[in-house]
Amino acid sequence: MNVVIFRLVKRAKRGKITFTMQKNSSRNSEFHAALAQVANERDLDISVIIDAIKQSILAALKKDHPEAIKEGFEYEVSLDGVSGEVRIFELVDAKKKDITPPGFGRIAAQTAKQVILQKIREAEKGVIIAEYEKKLGTLVNGLVLRFIGGEVIVDLGKVEAVVPSSEQVPNDNYHINQRLVFYVDSIRESVRGKEIVVSRGNPSLVIELFRREVPEVASGAVEVKAVARDAGIRTKIAVYSTQSGVDPVGSCVGQKGVRVQAVINDLNNEKIDVIQFNEDKERFVAAALAPATGLEVKCDATKKIAVVFAPTDQLSLAIGREGQNARLAGKLTDYHIDIKPLDTQVTEVSNER
Repeated sequence: MNVVIFRLVKRAKRGKITFTMQKNSSRNSEFHAALAQVANERDLDISVIIDAIKQSILAALKKDHPEAIKEGFEYEVSLDGVSGEVRIFELVDAKKKDITPPGFGRIAAQTAKQVILQKIREAEKGVIIAEYEKKLGTLVNGLVLRFIGGEVIVDLGKVEAVVPSSEQVPNDNYHINQRLVFYVDSIRESVRGKEIVVSRGNPSLVIELFRREVPEVASGAVEVKAVARDAGIRTKIAVYSTQSGVDPVGSCVGQKGVRVQAVINDLNNEKIDVIQFNEDKERFVAAALAPATGLEVKCDATKKIAVVFAPTDQLSLAIGREGQNARLAGKLTDYHIDIKPLDTQVTEVSNER
């Protein structure tokens, strides 16, 4: 009877794993101890590693002893998790036939090593992906590693993540070794397997940055009602106090603007307008058009249209460069905003008379 003992030895000093296969080895405890150590260090179930070893043994058999494999037959690897004893069986008519080749040793072990390491890496990645599935919607710190086809690959520590072009911000000017804060957006399937997708352009990145910097937002005393973002350029965020005596805008801005400035720094100097949410749509629209002041607003709740009359010296501020301020205010309030000079209102009132 051919018996192979599979020994898994951990070299602690160099952090490497070596694999050998020996006949009738008596070092039973060494295999189990090393197996448990690898499982513990890599946060894997021992059964996952044993299954990887079994698959690797079959791969080694097929490569080095193709004559032992018969088409249409099934094969089974027996691996004792305590002793490391390995046997290969051919299943014939519900009977097992031991076909472990003589001298099935070093070459097979080397082949097995590569497969085992690959399986362990896959299993490790699976554990990490599962971990990040629980982190969706949160912030992570990442280091820019490289660029592949317009996508940015980021090192998150245990794993790499990808920033698709749609989630990038041009003003970030990505470069190797650049450290940035990212929003964990999703997990996607690709030719490289499952990948963690992180974002710099998602409006929720701004919300989570305020949650991190503002205790009142983290505790729920201040609620973020809406966000409108032109990523990399400007963001408007509407906040509301759920507790009496708490100033939502003041809480988010912080003393001398320290809190909002921390968010601005993480967004590479993106401008941020913190707006107080108001159930009164006319007041909310007027506030959303900041920094413009002295505005008069008339809302049609049915058509979701807001007509805004602005003093001459506030007209350009209300509209913003290329209409950006009015466009973001419209997204924030969910109203189509039509801005007119204040003197137009006087003319319209005269005509009505």
